[in-house]
Amino acid sequence: MSSNVPLSEVPVWMWLLFGVLAVIQISVEVYALIKLLKTPDERLVFGKKWPWVLIILFVNLIGAIVFLAAGRKPAAATDPLASAAPGAQAAGDRAARAADVLYGAPPVEFDAPVAESDAAEEDVAQ
Repeated sequence: MSSNVPLSEVPVWMWLLFGVLAVIQISVEVYALIKLLKTPDERLVFGKKWPWVLIILFVNLIGAIVFLAAGRKPAAATDPLASAAPGAQAAGDRAARAADVLYGAPPVEFDAPVAESDAAEEDVAQ
């Protein structure tokens, strides 16, 4: 009893399904490899990139998913309002800095230099 089916008898929908699954697998693996290359060694679980390259390439889709889900340590959160020395800034300075971070720095106001032609017009007007 042979269960081999000649390739000519495989339905078209099955070929399309295999093609779509192959594209998905290759896409996820390429994405995982790009993420691996952009991730610093300090954030990797094994501390080096070569074990993850082997896992992603040889364990196929499962290896790529494992790397994306558990292969990287979370990035350290940084406080944009943190100062060099804790408690060094007054509360008002910290609030002003928080407003700058959230809404952008206020526009800089300055006295524009008076052009000579403007100065001459002011002298004539007086």
